[in-house]
Amino acid sequence: MKKEKILVIGASGQIGVELTLALRKIYGGAQVVASDLREENELLKGTGPYVSIDVMNKEMLHVQILRQNITQVYLLAAMLSATGEKNPPLAWNLNMQSLLNVLDIAKEEQLTKVYWPSSIAVFGPTSPKLDCPQQTIIEPTTVYGISKYAGEFWCNYFFHRYGVDVRSMRYPGLISYKSSPGGGTTDYAIDIFLAARDKKNYNCFLEENTRLPMMYMPDAIRATIELMEAPAEKIKVRTSYNLAAMSFSPLEIADEIKKHLPGFTISYQPDSRQDIANSWPQSIDDSSARAEWGWKHEYDLPKMTQDMLLNLNAL
Repeated sequence: MKKEKILVIGASGQIGVELTLALRKIYGGAQVVASDLREENELLKGTGPYVSIDVMNKEMLHVQILRQNITQVYLLAAMLSATGEKNPPLAWNLNMQSLLNVLDIAKEEQLTKVYWPSSIAVFGPTSPKLDCPQQTIIEPTTVYGISKYAGEFWCNYFFHRYGVDVRSMRYPGLISYKSSPGGGTTDYAIDIFLAARDKKNYNCFLEENTRLPMMYMPDAIRATIELMEAPAEKIKVRTSYNLAAMSFSPLEIADEIKKHLPGFTISYQPDSRQDIANSWPQSIDDSSARAEWGWKHEYDLPKMTQDMLLNLNAL
């Protein structure tokens, strides 16, 4: 059996840093090649190889995959929801062409697996708001959501047409203390912790009762690796799996923070991101992931809040 050699594209991003470190812990530092257009994240330095790759340059990407003897690719490069609305053509081009480049190379070189994340942004105002199911009405209203939904079907197509073992799941809002958020609508749930630690006040860009699906980064990283390590016969969804852990509003997370920092205050000044948030479900039904490959979340709102504040205070 060929020893796996993994390439993480977008390794200096919010998910990429922690995923790369987790994969290196499992496979060994030398077996996981981190790559990005940005500088290597400080947390990655000294833990394994790093190369500069522009995923939009298919020839350069192909050369690096051959040179590094890559067998698996985790493609994390993307332009997120709020940032994407500022430049829709660029967001569409980056999010689509990067995936097509990787899938084409995976087909040609017969890579063992590809991972590509989708998002709850695929859902739109016509999707069910509560316990949004795996298969439902999906009419996204952002270029990020449109690109992710189109990407899901490219993944499905390359699996059924060419046998590329590409796997995906729809991340909810992700919360982490290790790396900066990437310009998403759910980023307030990271910013609020930093504000609580440093300024004791947070001015939120969403309304107080805007409930959205969220997940603590350790759960998201574990889910990603568990999906990729599951036997192929257990993966029944070849578009993208719903994934869930908890749902909360800015008011609810603020109240939880106040249990630890009684002097913390929050104010509200909704902006254009409110319209994006309003189009998404409040909670997600991820029973397919739980039944088919054994997904279980570990962190709820109280446990995550305690861990975030503990780790932020230690930085």
